[in-house]
Amino acid sequence: MSDQPPQKKGPLEKVKDKLSKGKSNGDDNGDSSAAPLVQNNLSLDQSLGQKSLEQLMKQLTTGDLLTGMAPGGKNKKDMASYKFWSTQPVAKFEEVIDEEGAIEAPSDVPDEPTPLLKDFEWVTMDLDDPAELKEVYELLTQNYVEDDDASFRFDYSASFLQWALQAPGFHKSLHVGVRVRASKRLVGFISGIPITLRARNHDLKSSEINFLCVHKKLRSKRLAPTLIKEVTRRCHQLGIWQAVYTAGVVLPKPFSSCRYYHRSLDWVKLHDIGFSHLPARSTKARQITKYKLPINTSIAGLRLVTKADVPAVGNLLRQTLARYDVSQVFSDEEVEHWFVGDPNLGQQDKVVWTYVVEQGGKITEFVSFYSLPSSVIGNAKHKKVNAAYLFYYGSESYYSDRSNYETRLKKLINDALILANNIGFDVFNALTLLDNPMFLDELKFGPGDGFLNYYLYNWRMKPVEGGLKTDGRLEVGGSQVGLVML
Repeated sequence: MSDQPPQKKGPLEKVKDKLSKGKSNGDDNGDSSAAPLVQNNLSLDQSLGQKSLEQLMKQLTTGDLLTGMAPGGKNKKDMASYKFWSTQPVAKFEEVIDEEGAIEAPSDVPDEPTPLLKDFEWVTMDLDDPAELKEVYELLTQNYVEDDDASFRFDYSASFLQWALQAPGFHKSLHVGVRVRASKRLVGFISGIPITLRARNHDLKSSEINFLCVHKKLRSKRLAPTLIKEVTRRCHQLGIWQAVYTAGVVLPKPFSSCRYYHRSLDWVKLHDIGFSHLPARSTKARQITKYKLPINTSIAGLRLVTKADVPAVGNLLRQTLARYDVSQVFSDEEVEHWFVGDPNLGQQDKVVWTYVVEQGGKITEFVSFYSLPSSVIGNAKHKKVNAAYLFYYGSESYYSDRSNYETRLKKLINDALILANNIGFDVFNALTLLDNPMFLDELKFGPGDGFLNYYLYNWRMKPVEGGLKTDGRLEVGGSQVGLVML
């Protein structure tokens, strides 16, 4: 929640507190309990007993701490069991990674799909068919990520799903669904989009796996691991042997973790719905004043991106992302899709906003954010939170005027806040990736409850710093994550 003070304990210490009911390491009185950890991590609930959980905690290394790996938090979703992931070609909790590279070599790919229970059948979803797109939208809206209190739930629009899942080079076969054989009702979904992923010195032909969703009433049917196996098989058929994915839960084994930060735009609304709290010794009037933004932006030459800007934005984006240990390598075609978007969409359906700074006929900076609202559950006054998420940005000042880069970046992001506020967003969200730790505190972002763990399939990677110190505070200049996942 955006007005809570930063937590003082680091990620590992907080987990050990959960295991010991909040007692210090030297307190041996009483039994420890892993219940809170299991509750916050559905992936651990099927196979790990108390002793195994304690052993898992001991296996977290200093490298894990540097990633800011966070075992708890919001945005829980069914990512299959810990037992399942222990059978997959992923890094194990206990292993120390000395050399980065593939875990398994390419092998023969089965022609037949992964077996399903007899009551279900595989389908490939056609997102160009409005009826099938609506089915995916409704499944995600009703069954995908929600917070611990079931107060908020992501509200994906049709235009958002088409933007997210029909990027250049997408394969329809990677839009994988499960239907009930008798009723034909869609009850499961997972997606992949091909990307070029740069993992330090390696450019990997990969898939970005997302939107794993199983109907709430069927989560005992083990559909999640089956969906993962099937999208993996289909990726292999396309010659794709690595994948990247994220989760708010701990699975074997994150290479990095970033924390969510939130910047209130409409503080009154956020307070009304329980997202933001009134701090002690403050008043509503003070909070409104604290988060008030001007109407006008400050940077000369700031304007909406056009298709003609794509080559310049692409060059600046690639130059920027090359500074990080992990990032996507964008082609100009992908830049047009992800940053210009569909010019035929009206303001209500628009998904992404990108602004460039043009000076002397040259693009010197850009900043972008996308829209992902959340439904508000059980609130009589408000039905939706309009949330903007910081996407990518770049500034030539990093190369031409390094001493002024941090100041320039703060101005650029502050202008993005002003623009988002003018559009009508209620909150502006960002993770501790890219150079975000430079501005989050000063621009009045507050630390959230959620962490996002990053994973690689069939690739060992040494820990990547996620912008957090071991005590959970921001590490300015400490993030090496250059990959934003929706």
